[in-house]
Amino acid sequence: MSAQGERIVAAARGWIGTPYRHQAACRGAGCDCLGLVRGLWRELRGAEPERPPAYTMDWSEPARQEALWQAAARHLVGKPLNAEAPGDVILFRMREGSVAKHLGVLAATGARASFIHAYSGHGVVECALSAPWRRRIVARFAFPDER
Repeated sequence: MSAQGERIVAAARGWIGTPYRHQAACRGAGCDCLGLVRGLWRELRGAEPERPPAYTMDWSEPARQEALWQAAARHLVGKPLNAEAPGDVILFRMREGSVAKHLGVLAATGARASFIHAYSGHGVVECALSAPWRRRIVARFAFPDER
Protein backbone atom coordinates (compact mmCIF):
# COMPACT_ATOMS: atom_id res chain seq x y z
CA MET A 1 0.00 0.00 0.00
CA SER A 2 1.32 3.44 -0.88
CA ALA A 3 2.02 5.97 1.86
CA GLN A 4 -0.80 8.15 0.55
CA GLY A 5 -3.17 5.16 0.52
CA GLU A 6 -2.22 4.34 4.11
CA ARG A 7 -2.97 7.91 5.22
CA ILE A 8 -6.33 7.95 3.45
CA VAL A 9 -7.41 4.58 4.87
CA ALA A 10 -6.26 5.51 8.38
CA ALA A 11 -8.14 8.80 8.18
CA ALA A 12 -11.29 7.08 6.84
CA ARG A 13 -11.15 4.51 9.65
CA GLY A 14 -11.12 7.43 12.07
CA TRP A 15 -14.64 8.24 10.83
CA ILE A 16 -16.04 4.76 11.63
CA GLY A 17 -18.91 5.10 14.07
CA THR A 18 -19.87 8.59 12.89
CA PRO A 19 -23.68 8.63 12.63
CA TYR A 20 -25.37 9.01 9.26
CA ARG A 21 -26.60 12.57 8.77
CA HIS A 22 -27.79 13.70 5.34
CA GLN A 23 -25.63 16.57 3.94
CA ALA A 24 -23.35 16.63 7.01
CA ALA A 25 -19.56 16.29 6.94
CA CYS A 26 -18.35 16.30 10.56
CA ARG A 27 -16.36 13.37 11.98
CA GLY A 28 -18.01 12.02 15.11
CA ALA A 29 -21.13 14.19 14.73
CA GLY A 30 -22.55 13.05 11.39
CA CYS A 31 -22.02 12.64 7.67
CA ASP A 32 -23.39 11.06 4.54
CA CYS A 33 -21.24 9.34 1.91
CA LEU A 34 -20.29 12.62 0.23
CA GLY A 35 -19.66 14.19 3.62
CA LEU A 36 -17.18 11.42 4.43
CA VAL A 37 -15.16 12.19 1.29
CA ARG A 38 -15.44 15.94 1.91
CA GLY A 39 -14.24 15.47 5.48
CA LEU A 40 -11.32 13.34 4.33
CA TRP A 41 -10.39 16.02 1.80
CA ARG A 42 -10.32 18.64 4.57
CA GLU A 43 -8.21 16.40 6.83
CA LEU A 44 -5.74 15.44 4.10
CA ARG A 45 -5.71 18.42 1.71
CA GLY A 46 -7.14 21.44 3.50
CA ALA A 47 -9.99 23.61 2.29
CA GLU A 48 -12.57 21.95 0.07
CA PRO A 49 -12.24 22.96 -3.58
CA GLU A 50 -16.01 23.32 -3.92
CA ARG A 51 -19.03 23.20 -1.61
CA PRO A 52 -21.92 21.13 -2.90
CA PRO A 53 -25.31 22.78 -3.16
CA ALA A 54 -28.09 21.55 -0.89
CA TYR A 55 -29.32 18.20 -2.16
CA THR A 56 -32.15 15.79 -1.50
CA MET A 57 -31.92 12.02 -1.13
CA ASP A 58 -32.98 11.64 -4.77
CA TRP A 59 -30.66 14.38 -6.06
CA SER A 60 -29.85 14.29 -9.75
CA GLU A 61 -32.35 11.50 -10.41
CA PRO A 62 -35.23 13.57 -11.83
CA ALA A 63 -32.89 15.33 -14.28
CA ARG A 64 -30.87 12.10 -14.85
CA GLN A 65 -27.72 14.15 -14.31
CA GLU A 66 -24.49 12.50 -13.08
CA ALA A 67 -23.74 15.42 -10.74
CA LEU A 68 -21.72 13.40 -8.23
CA TRP A 69 -19.64 11.73 -10.96
CA GLN A 70 -18.97 15.11 -12.59
CA ALA A 71 -17.92 16.68 -9.28
CA ALA A 72 -15.60 13.75 -8.50
CA ALA A 73 -14.01 14.09 -11.94
CA ARG A 74 -13.37 17.81 -11.31
CA HIS A 75 -11.39 17.26 -8.10
CA LEU A 76 -10.16 13.67 -8.02
CA VAL A 77 -8.00 11.71 -10.45
CA GLY A 78 -9.90 9.19 -12.58
CA LYS A 79 -8.57 5.62 -12.62
CA PRO A 80 -9.40 2.49 -14.61
CA LEU A 81 -11.95 0.31 -12.82
CA ASN A 82 -9.50 -2.60 -12.59
CA ALA A 83 -6.63 -0.52 -11.10
CA GLU A 84 -7.75 -0.68 -7.48
CA ALA A 85 -5.62 0.46 -4.58
CA PRO A 86 -6.38 1.20 -0.93
CA GLY A 87 -7.42 4.83 -0.55
CA ASP A 88 -9.34 4.92 -3.84
CA VAL A 89 -12.67 6.71 -3.85
CA ILE A 90 -15.22 4.41 -5.47
CA LEU A 91 -18.49 5.55 -7.00
CA PHE A 92 -21.52 3.26 -7.01
CA ARG A 93 -24.74 3.15 -9.00
CA MET A 94 -27.17 1.74 -6.46
CA ARG A 95 -29.86 0.73 -8.98
CA GLU A 96 -29.49 -0.16 -12.64
CA GLY A 97 -30.60 2.75 -14.79
CA SER A 98 -30.29 5.31 -11.99
CA VAL A 99 -27.60 7.94 -11.51
CA ALA A 100 -24.46 7.08 -9.55
CA LYS A 101 -24.81 8.61 -6.11
CA HIS A 102 -22.96 6.61 -3.46
CA LEU A 103 -19.29 6.94 -2.53
CA GLY A 104 -16.90 4.86 -0.49
CA VAL A 105 -13.17 4.58 0.20
CA LEU A 106 -11.40 1.33 -0.63
CA ALA A 107 -9.71 0.09 2.57
CA ALA A 108 -8.29 -3.29 1.48
CA THR A 109 -7.91 -5.29 -1.72
CA GLY A 110 -7.67 -8.97 -2.54
CA ALA A 111 -9.59 -11.80 -0.90
CA ARG A 112 -10.50 -9.58 2.07
CA ALA A 113 -11.39 -6.45 0.09
CA SER A 114 -13.32 -3.88 2.09
CA PHE A 115 -14.47 -0.30 1.85
CA ILE A 116 -15.52 2.45 4.23
CA HIS A 117 -18.70 4.40 3.59
CA ALA A 118 -21.51 6.28 5.30
CA TYR A 119 -24.66 4.28 4.89
CA SER A 120 -28.18 5.38 5.86
CA GLY A 121 -29.29 3.56 8.99
CA HIS A 122 -25.74 2.41 9.80
CA GLY A 123 -23.45 5.44 9.90
CA VAL A 124 -19.83 5.14 8.80
CA VAL A 125 -18.84 1.49 8.59
CA GLU A 126 -16.19 -0.69 7.00
CA CYS A 127 -17.70 -3.62 5.17
CA ALA A 128 -16.71 -6.33 2.73
CA LEU A 129 -16.53 -5.31 -0.90
CA SER A 130 -18.74 -8.25 -1.81
CA ALA A 131 -19.83 -9.22 -5.32
CA PRO A 132 -23.13 -7.27 -5.05
CA TRP A 133 -21.21 -4.12 -4.08
CA ARG A 134 -18.55 -4.69 -6.78
CA ARG A 135 -21.22 -4.93 -9.47
CA ARG A 136 -22.40 -1.45 -8.55
CA ILE A 137 -19.01 0.28 -9.00
CA VAL A 138 -19.08 2.59 -12.02
CA ALA A 139 -16.00 4.76 -11.44
CA ARG A 140 -12.80 4.83 -9.43
CA PHE A 141 -10.81 7.88 -8.38
CA ALA A 142 -7.67 8.72 -6.42
CA PHE A 143 -7.02 11.74 -4.30
CA PRO A 144 -4.61 14.06 -6.14
CA ASP A 145 -0.96 13.71 -5.13
CA GLU A 146 0.06 15.71 -2.12
CA ARG A 147 1.85 18.93 -2.90
